[in-house]
Amino acid sequence: MSGILITGTSGFIGSALAEAIAQDHDVFCISRQKTEVEGVTAIQGDFTSLDDLRKLDPHRVDVVIHLAAVTGGGTEAEQLRVNVLGTHQLVRYFLAGGCKKFVLASSIAAVGFQSPLFRPLQLPMPDEHPCLDRMGYGFSKYMMEEVSRYLARQNEDLDFVNIRLASIAPDDRGLTPRKVGPVGQWAMGSISYMYLSDTVRCLTLAAEAAHKPGVRILNAVGTQACAEDTVPEIIRGWYGADADRIDLSHYTRPGHERDPVYEIHRIEEELGFVPERSVLGNEE
Repeated sequence: MSGILITGTSGFIGSALAEAIAQDHDVFCISRQKTEVEGVTAIQGDFTSLDDLRKLDPHRVDVVIHLAAVTGGGTEAEQLRVNVLGTHQLVRYFLAGGCKKFVLASSIAAVGFQSPLFRPLQLPMPDEHPCLDRMGYGFSKYMMEEVSRYLARQNEDLDFVNIRLASIAPDDRGLTPRKVGPVGQWAMGSISYMYLSDTVRCLTLAAEAAHKPGVRILNAVGTQACAEDTVPEIIRGWYGADADRIDLSHYTRPGHERDPVYEIHRIEEELGFVPERSVLGNEE
């Protein structure tokens, strides 16, 4: 049985994950708001505060699952302070205590799709598609990934799994597939969903996977784009003439017209994770 620290457990992903993982592991939680999960050791505090982190000193932490973050609605300064510098401090703290495995919740927004000016370099986007962000949040998540690379270069025995999570929907929410229309902010996020139960299973698999030194960056999205029209139709509707610069041939093969806009084969190879629930409303 491992000791697993989860940050951000007052949120709907963190609380569901803590409840699921507590069935098989000792779970410690830290969140600014109260954690409403039975069977865990919960600290109400800020992961960017060393005083609050010290409250966890009596407990052995073998794995850190880091979910807490300033999201896309925050200021650029707060996103960089919390998501980059705060994560650096968190990892340093538990690294000093002997922890060698860290699962970091990155985001598919790390590519920079928040801006309507974003254009992917290729589709489907690979796990390590570079950051082209203009608005702060994607850049902060990308830089969090770079923090893991930096620290891994200093200690070659560390295991970092950065999960670029999709837009996450509650299991009881039906999704409306997108049709052709104008591009807006977070456009790629509007067709790249995954349900909460799959997200919990994904993060659990990452935490429980055998130790593998190095840094992995893995996309985690549904097995289909949340789209009524085909992906090429939507991309051409969004980007107009710019769509001609993007190779859309992957989606012209029969049966692949609504494949996700993110590559997801590597996460299956690395963690054995395949989303079980269809974002189009039919079980796969």
